[in-house]
Amino acid sequence: METKFIFVTGGVLSSLGKGLAAASIGALLQARGLKVTIQKLDPYINVDPGTMNPFQHGEVYVTDDGAETDLDLGHYERYLNISMTQRNNYTSGSIYNSVITKERRGNYLGGTVQVIPHITDEIKSVILGVVQHDEDVAIIEIGGTVGDIESLPFLEAIRQLRSNLGKNNVLYIHLTLVPYIRAAGELKTKPTQHSVKELRSIGIQPDIILCRSEMDLNADIKSKIALFCNVDEDAVFTAKDVKSIYEVPLALYEEGVDQKIAILLRLPAKNAVLSCWKVLVETLRNPKDEVRIAIVGKYVDLRESYKSLHEALIHGGVSHESSVSLEYINSEKITEENVAQKLAGIHGVLVPGGFGVRGVEGKIAAIRHAREQGIPFLGICLGMQCAVIEFGRNVLGLERANSQEFDPTTPNPVIYLMAEWYDHRGQCLQKRDVNYAKGGTMRLGAYPCLIKPDTRAFAAYQTEAIAERHRHRYEFNADYAELFENAGMLLSGVSPDNALVEIVELAGHPWFVGCQFHPEFKSRPLAPHPLFRDFIGAGLTFKNKG
Repeated sequence: METKFIFVTGGVLSSLGKGLAAASIGALLQARGLKVTIQKLDPYINVDPGTMNPFQHGEVYVTDDGAETDLDLGHYERYLNISMTQRNNYTSGSIYNSVITKERRGNYLGGTVQVIPHITDEIKSVILGVVQHDEDVAIIEIGGTVGDIESLPFLEAIRQLRSNLGKNNVLYIHLTLVPYIRAAGELKTKPTQHSVKELRSIGIQPDIILCRSEMDLNADIKSKIALFCNVDEDAVFTAKDVKSIYEVPLALYEEGVDQKIAILLRLPAKNAVLSCWKVLVETLRNPKDEVRIAIVGKYVDLRESYKSLHEALIHGGVSHESSVSLEYINSEKITEENVAQKLAGIHGVLVPGGFGVRGVEGKIAAIRHAREQGIPFLGICLGMQCAVIEFGRNVLGLERANSQEFDPTTPNPVIYLMAEWYDHRGQCLQKRDVNYAKGGTMRLGAYPCLIKPDTRAFAAYQTEAIAERHRHRYEFNADYAELFENAGMLLSGVSPDNALVEIVELAGHPWFVGCQFHPEFKSRPLAPHPLFRDFIGAGLTFKNKG
């Protein structure tokens, strides 16, 4: 069977949930026995989101091959349980960069380089290139909203692909808003009509319309949308608000979305097997316990900055049939004097990653409180580094113990910038000065780690060899390894050559683990990450003992 392409566009406004819709459709098609791949095309000019402010863009999601990508790839991996790569996310910046590089090399033989055909051909090339393993269906999400100037080259490219690939191999799905106006007591279809009109004006007639709404659309509303938007009445579906994002596949299944897609694309007639999703949703709806987890960070005003982290904690709760109440606490507001008050009633403390000195002292104060009070603690990336700094200062008594990132003149750089630069396979590429300017190369992507037996880490993973994803520049300073271990901070996970410390934990503490990598990127709702599973379990034990 030829690969079928489904293009998902959005209208009216952003944040309607195109990524969740695309991921959920992929999950439904997988449940029908089909092999699926998925891709996000973003219209912004940045080459990738790696340098973008989390307050503007949300988290940067990192893949095994070290690509810094849009957070929607996290949804894709969580719903489809497949690993994404660089080819699953492109931006306008990366497309234009590729075309300009080719022009400079002379690939176009002096011809005038234009949006059509050169930019659109490049876009079509990356879309077709996402198919690597004879997938049955490729789902392509177009970022932004219809009508945005920067989205036009992507929309023109997918318009052309229907002619290139044939009508039976291409499907357009448009996600739009049907708002409920409470003062009038009515659902309004006009925003959807205008959005589809804009899409049709550039040559794309949607085959399916998903209507994001607070409530179910009745037959009359669907009929009206179908008439004015020139689609079949049975191709207008409600994408109703749900309590948990993991209910979306089941909600779309109940609407019959996958069945309509199968008919239009002439896919094999099979029923979706959704038993695992049903069990997951039932667990989320009817938890048997609850645990309160404090996330102590500096991006707490925009929860999208910690999207994967949030979901991984929910997954950890599912393992124990427990709901997880997340308390986001601004680390800039925490001091040694108020930390006990800020963390009162908390059953676990998580300090996430980040860059820069802002809020670090508050994180360190929260870690000290968790260490001294026996509260379960999980530190991720910078969170692990802060745990090392706190231990160095308050247990080992190391004068001004710190990271070189925050205090370049510290006499005790327990966290430092290594002299070696490694690639994502752990191979040393070149030497570099430890004073390498900020903005230099980070350790990105999956790296191997060996776990020592009889540790919390081994109890979680149940294996000695793992690989986890990284996104950072600074490392634990191995010169202090013996000093830390003798005082009770175990280096329970290290790189195969013993040069990089990946996991630390405290002996004698109920559960205190820090990891240099980002385990949240590999957690799945149907396969929770071991560290989050055990962290939540420790939190429940702490709660029930208290």
